[in-house]
Amino acid sequence: MTPSADPSRVPGRPARLKDVAELAGVSLKTVTNVVHERRHVKAETRARVKAAIAELGYTPSLVGRQLQSGRSNIVALAVPRIDEPYLGALAHALILAGERHGYAVFTDETGRSDQHELRAAGGYPGQNIDGVIYSPLAVDPQRMAEMSRFTPMVLLGEHLSEGAADYVAIDNEQSARDVVRHLADGGRQRIAYVGGNPARPASVGQLRLEGFRAEVESLGLESRADWLLRCDRYSREAGVAMAEQLLPRIGEIDALVCASDLLAIGAIRTFTEHRVRVPDDVAVIGWDNIVDGRYLSPSLSSVATDLDLLADRAFEALISRIQGNRAPAEVYTVPHELMIRESSRPTTT
Repeated sequence: MTPSADPSRVPGRPARLKDVAELAGVSLKTVTNVVHERRHVKAETRARVKAAIAELGYTPSLVGRQLQSGRSNIVALAVPRIDEPYLGALAHALILAGERHGYAVFTDETGRSDQHELRAAGGYPGQNIDGVIYSPLAVDPQRMAEMSRFTPMVLLGEHLSEGAADYVAIDNEQSARDVVRHLADGGRQRIAYVGGNPARPASVGQLRLEGFRAEVESLGLESRADWLLRCDRYSREAGVAMAEQLLPRIGEIDALVCASDLLAIGAIRTFTEHRVRVPDDVAVIGWDNIVDGRYLSPSLSSVATDLDLLADRAFEALISRIQGNRAPAEVYTVPHELMIRESSRPTTT
């Protein structure tokens, strides 16, 4: 088989499907079936077509594949801020998972903007996006649920009780119960919590607060309303501010559970500046297992998520939605692990 078998081919022009068909002596449909790895093509014919493809250097047109499938194999990851350590690590894991599943990941920063989040929930109209992996903070959950029926979507942050957006996360309530039990086993009896948001009952901070309360009650530990602080933004600065509110409570509380590592890092900074010893006076623990916490002094205890597994589960769920699954939303739970470090060291007796 030589290029001379196709005298009509113009030198320098990229090979077309028609060129492959003529060189292999088969129909265009047969070449298409081979290119798309469809069955019912004889082994001898398939080998002849592949030889022609190799000889001509034929590359299937991306645009043509998209037109045939109606898909771009591009998904969007929409997060509030990409510069936060946990979200950056999550984006990295999702990009790698996308490569494993044959998808490119377009990353967008919504900045907690209603309009920006709505654009993401709408699937980025005009951008040829197949689906969205999404961590919303601002949009009304009911509206999100309605939009999820039309946009293939997987949520990583807030869980919707209705709609068709699957939810992939650790068990937030159980992980909070594990945190409280760890602190109680280490001798802590009076534990404060930072990070609840009653206005959004399905948010991770509120779910963790529910687990916290349940385990505090189960173990018979002391709980007071003024030890439970609401916090809408999980940042180092917010952690500083929350810890400043708790300074008058030092001596009453002996542990602080923060709904994120960034809050915990800010809190430890405040305690250190005011000569509150961590963990001797107050144990501190967070969520997300970010790199910063491992190099803090004292090093930060944290709840860790298997990000690679979470990313794979998110893509599996999203691909199912892209392929037409419109069943009610499902919850996919990935394992968590307590990473015990210096900041929650047990009390000494």
